[in-house]
Amino acid sequence: MANTTDDPDHSEPVPGQIDTPFDSALSERYLVYALSTITARSLPDLRDGLKPVHRRLLWAMRAMRLDPSQGYKKSARVVGDVIGKFHPHGDTAVYDAMVRLAQDFSLRYPLVDGQGNFGNIDGDNAAAYRYTETRLTRVAIDLMQGLDEGTVDFRPTYNGEDEEPEIMPGLFPNLLANGASGIAVGMATNIPPHNAAEVIDAALLLIDNPKAELSQLLEHVKGPDFPTGGIVVDSPEAIAQAYETGRGGFRVRARFSTGKDANGAWEESGIEKLAGGTWQLVISEIPYGVAKGKLIEAIAQLIADKKLPILEDVRDESAEDIRIVLVPKSRNIDPDVLKESLFRLTELESRFALNLNVLDATRTPKVMGLHQLLTEWLQHQIIVLVRRAEHRIGKIDDRLELVGGYLIAFLNLDRVIEIIRTEDEPKAVMIAEFELTDRQAEAILNMRLRSLRKLEEMELKREQSGLIAEREELVKLVESPARQRTRLKRDLAALRAVYGPDTALGARRTTLAEAAPARDIPLDAMIEKEPVTVILSKRGWIRAQRGHVAPEQWGEFKFKEGDELAFAAHAQTTDKLLIAASDGRFFTVGADKLPGGRGFGEPLRLMVDIDPEARIVALIPASAEGRLLLASTSGHGFIVQMGEVIAETRKGRGVVNLKPKAQLAVVRPIAPGDDSVAAVGENRKLVVFPIHEVPVMARGQGVMLQRYRDGGLSDATSFVFAEGLSWAMGGDSGRIRTETDLIPWRVARGAAGRMPPTGFPRNNRFN
Repeated sequence: MANTTDDPDHSEPVPGQIDTPFDSALSERYLVYALSTITARSLPDLRDGLKPVHRRLLWAMRAMRLDPSQGYKKSARVVGDVIGKFHPHGDTAVYDAMVRLAQDFSLRYPLVDGQGNFGNIDGDNAAAYRYTETRLTRVAIDLMQGLDEGTVDFRPTYNGEDEEPEIMPGLFPNLLANGASGIAVGMATNIPPHNAAEVIDAALLLIDNPKAELSQLLEHVKGPDFPTGGIVVDSPEAIAQAYETGRGGFRVRARFSTGKDANGAWEESGIEKLAGGTWQLVISEIPYGVAKGKLIEAIAQLIADKKLPILEDVRDESAEDIRIVLVPKSRNIDPDVLKESLFRLTELESRFALNLNVLDATRTPKVMGLHQLLTEWLQHQIIVLVRRAEHRIGKIDDRLELVGGYLIAFLNLDRVIEIIRTEDEPKAVMIAEFELTDRQAEAILNMRLRSLRKLEEMELKREQSGLIAEREELVKLVESPARQRTRLKRDLAALRAVYGPDTALGARRTTLAEAAPARDIPLDAMIEKEPVTVILSKRGWIRAQRGHVAPEQWGEFKFKEGDELAFAAHAQTTDKLLIAASDGRFFTVGADKLPGGRGFGEPLRLMVDIDPEARIVALIPASAEGRLLLASTSGHGFIVQMGEVIAETRKGRGVVNLKPKAQLAVVRPIAPGDDSVAAVGENRKLVVFPIHEVPVMARGQGVMLQRYRDGGLSDATSFVFAEGLSWAMGGDSGRIRTETDLIPWRVARGAAGRMPPTGFPRNNRFN
């Protein structure tokens, strides 16, 4: 019987097979994958701020001679070279990376100069790479400066056919200037763009004082400088904390502005005056990373969903510059409330998280503070400076060797010519006769006849002395850290002149202005304030008629057949209406939620769950400081703050605890200055007592206001004792009578009282 792989007794090992536990094999392979993702894909190197794909893109474009002074070439050629020679990944990923390097709204200092559709701030994608063209920018050239001068190591490409630089040696501080973002395995990075001139200033400070405090660095690096501008509204303390630890975040707000004045300062209100006293808000800059198209859609959706009722419309009038126009509901809207509402509800305020997680010089991921990051970057620049000097020294030594050979040839030109003409092996003869090196003899033999006229002794000696002097300076530079720091400062100062704040590219775009956190806007601030007259019928139909209708016209209101007016009150659309039921429960309805006054309104019971057996006792617009006098038919009562009885739920709030068979009878606002209470019973007895004898409660039964042998409380009110007690006269006369002599009725709370003054209404009501 033949052996098979299914036979455990006769199985043969597979060549290269290793017997190892599954969990250890899995963890080992996953670790390799994780390290590859961290070091070769997602995290930038602090020395040049680039990820491998970006580095390979720039290297390929440099090899194609796509300098800023040259013409553009198709993006497809660049992508093809990158994935064919250096980066064995998908063309879409490589092209997307190149597109981002060309977007001036993504990078503070773009590294690629794109021609064609490279996307826009609305969030639209770039055109396919067969349609677009690219070349390098001046920034990219500065970042790659020194690649041919032995400043960095090169490594073989993935297939061993070519070489690529391990790092870019340029002096441009790309990591902080352009920022970076990426998600690796188990870690991530998120670095905002900064102003290059400010970063260089901080680096110059560290060269002079390596132990400088963070606060000194932050005098130069004030905060992020986003390509899209905006305003960073965090406090200096929060910004310092983020830069110290390498972790934190920045709150970025859009800029409301109609432009800059003659001095270049922003007009910060953003209010654009229109005819007739109307106005509109203009947004000129949006937070970094926010797509303008999606932002406008979100604002429009808020309007459609009526979540931002104080905003009428949003328009995108952008051309080359951003111009988003916000039209308020009316000119009476508070602009600051509208702005705060937008900050809270939309991405007009967003948070950019800071995570300074980068690869150091040993390719180890670390979260660094600003001080450590700049220090290690400067150390790298010193290494680049020394390697460049050493490379130049080697070139000078090579040239000096050749110049020495040329001098010997010049002094013995006739003999050199004779040797070349007569000897079969002139090279060996010249080396032996003139003590030349192999390179010197080879250089003399390779010289063209036309070059003989250039062999002038003075010119050669002048070149030789110049090279020797340059070499001596370079040797001093290599051997002296002080000279290295001085040279680095000089180079950084020259770079700062190119990207200084007075240049078009280097001028700071993001403003730093501390602001309070976006506050919660009261609901009434989201409602357009206008006067209304609230009408509630006896059958419970409610509506709001625009404007304050005079009381003498209330009789003109129309109702369904068999219905009539029960309550009417003047209010504002921003008011909350307190509705008291006879069972002691209070309900709250927003005046802006009521139907208009053109029809008969809607049943109040569709808005709140009032007990079918209960009747409505009062309809009162609530005020924050207002107080109510509450009394039941049993004669008990107390005072309550209006704010204590507001209930936003349909079920309302139980406020008055009633005795059996008793009902809530009185709900009256207490006017400021009222110092007395008058109560009248169904037995037509009247009592007057000081208001301070009535307790202030949030809920309960209260105290006895007036005692009865039979019947119960009919009405109660508060008033100013010195001004007397008033009541309406009977009939349609509309006259009011006031009784000022109330001494006979002034008693302690809870008394039985006595008959009211002559002329008191027969219905036992004060009004």
